[in-house]
Amino acid sequence: MGITVNRKQIFFKPKMDRVLARRFVLSIDRSKKIVGRVLAMSAEQKSNLVTQILRNYARRHRSILRVLDRNFDYVEPVLKELKIDKQSLTDVDKLLIGSYFTMEYSIEAAAYFNPSIILSPDQSQIHEGEKRIIMSFRAVGEGHLSSIVFRSAIIDKDLNIHLDEVGGLLDKPKHIKNHRYKREEFLEKLVELHKPENGIMEVIQNKLTETFTYDELQRFVREMIEDHDLTHDDEILMQQMLWIASSHYEISYSLDTSISERVIFPISDTEKNGIEDARFVRYVNEKGKVTYYATYTAYDGHSILPKLLSTKDFVNFKVQPINGKIANKGAALFPRKINGKYAMLCRIDGENSYITFSTSLTNWHEEIILVAEPEYPWEYIQVGNCGSPLETEAGWLVITHSVGPMREYSLSAILLDLNDPTKVIGKLTRPLLFANEEERNGYVPNVLYSCGQMIHNNQLILPYAYSDQESTYATICLNELLAALQDGEQEMPPSSNSKKEPAKNI
Repeated sequence: MGITVNRKQIFFKPKMDRVLARRFVLSIDRSKKIVGRVLAMSAEQKSNLVTQILRNYARRHRSILRVLDRNFDYVEPVLKELKIDKQSLTDVDKLLIGSYFTMEYSIEAAAYFNPSIILSPDQSQIHEGEKRIIMSFRAVGEGHLSSIVFRSAIIDKDLNIHLDEVGGLLDKPKHIKNHRYKREEFLEKLVELHKPENGIMEVIQNKLTETFTYDELQRFVREMIEDHDLTHDDEILMQQMLWIASSHYEISYSLDTSISERVIFPISDTEKNGIEDARFVRYVNEKGKVTYYATYTAYDGHSILPKLLSTKDFVNFKVQPINGKIANKGAALFPRKINGKYAMLCRIDGENSYITFSTSLTNWHEEIILVAEPEYPWEYIQVGNCGSPLETEAGWLVITHSVGPMREYSLSAILLDLNDPTKVIGKLTRPLLFANEEERNGYVPNVLYSCGQMIHNNQLILPYAYSDQESTYATICLNELLAALQDGEQEMPPSSNSKKEPAKNI
């Protein structure tokens, strides 16, 4: 049975004017020279320069004074080296010094891709046949640094997505480290990442309290360094402990921001080289309560660390690392428990798709079961998921991505049994989508990728990125797709819309 794939001519493109004010880091020696030059300016020069900065940047940021003040605080060690009393400086001095250690960063100037789509917690002010939705994207700016951004929108009865007005004043969240760690779980994660020598581990286990906070761990590490003659490997282990602890945190945004202004920007040391490919899912527990989860990958330039993001309102978020065998890219949580356990799709070897179960959202140590491996030529390199499974009467619908010759990516689908998702009960024999001529050229040619889909009016809404550059979406009749999966047959794969619409850039 053939499947009609309608490529919507609505495109989600980056906006170059969406900028964050972030810290500009310089060496201690250069910083000392800059502070000296600023303080040597005349009062008139200082006043004129502050006026110019506020005139040029106040409208581009929600609170530029707060940003400059915060970045001034980072320079405090420099002031101490210069033997300058912070209290002796005027407000103008502080703002000017802060400005020299601040830079604008265009969060999505390089790419705007790997979208996911979910129902919004707010379903007010919509008409029949419409749904209010939230889309997430991976935004990439200078230095290929990735962050997570959001758009709110309405999808209408004709499957057209209408984005709400995009806010221009981006907001970084308040960062809170108040997690209490359990020693055994923490040390288990430490051993996963680092193979320590037995002697130092025995000392750590004896001295580390059963539970501890981030601040308590910092004191513990300082004491270990002061009281013990540590080897180079031991010193690396101490840094690794702080690295793991920094990956637990909470963030919150001001209520007067729109969701499009809330940017989840790399915060902890584990994320300093970016956060990638958030797979959002609307999770419903046994009591019908809804929590939005997203699995994503943090990268520090050397190691990857999968994390779990959770929120109920898209204002307050909690971030936790994921422990266990699935600690790799591409984990996707099922939208509910199955037989009393959480279920997760994963790809532990970079090649095949697996499933595993757990009684904990963050600790995954049970058996990992193979569900899909390369079978057809267009997937000989790898098979992975494109986000959390969608529950249908026929089974769990999983959109997959595959890589074939010439590193061409394609999207397809498999169907898993509702009660036992380790069983594959349907698989397409041809791709649903591969990059057409308009999509194949870009930053990374021939790539299609998605991080989450939804069902609306009996249609699969499939947002996807092309060539790691921009994003769009396609719609597919759910009945057609399920019938093809159950029949195990599919005619020639579609390569373009059956109906060509005027292109819209959003």
